Amino acid sequence: MSIRVALTIGLAFILGACAGAPRTEGQKESLSSSVKRSLDLAKANDSTFGSFFDSAYAFAVLPSVGKGGFIIGGAGGDGEVFKGGMLMGYCSMGQGTIGATIGGQAFDEFIVFQNESSYNRFVLGQFTMTAQVSAVMVTAGAAASAGFKDGVAVFINNVKGAMVEAAVGGQQFNFTPLTTSK
Repeated sequence: MSIRVALTIGLAFILGACAGAPRTEGQKESLSSSVKRSLDLAKANDSTFGSFFDSAYAFAVLPSVGKGGFIIGGAGGDGEVFKGGMLMGYCSMGQGTIGATIGGQAFDEFIVFQNESSYNRFVLGQFTMTAQVSAVMVTAGAAASAGFKDGVAVFINNVKGAMVEAAVGGQQFNFTPLTTSK
């Protein structure tokens, strides 16, 4: 089996496992509560985090992204997308990797969009994170010194678990607008 086929199968499995838009009020409340906790924790770790988000065009928060693997790995998580301080919809992320991977971890992921163009790429399904996109760990002052690459900045926080990885792969996102998720 070729690497590309294995990666495609793995990514399809991970994306299928992601719940995407919550279907019930209870699921919506649970996800919203997790997003709020993730934002509060990030702001507690970095006092500049809130102002960085306030000045952004839009952002997505994926609390408790799970990642694991042994040679072939994957990650997945669901979150909420905000623009102008308002909930715009829900997103899900899947990631497939192949390479020297072992272990598992969970983390909160924050994707910040600098402008309308980068946000539109995300909501239209034209946004994929590649190996060239680096996530910044949320620590004191991290947001103040963070920069955008192609209109996007990515942060991770609240990392739990242990993982050794030297792998190639990417994150693929799906967006469900609030108006169609009711």
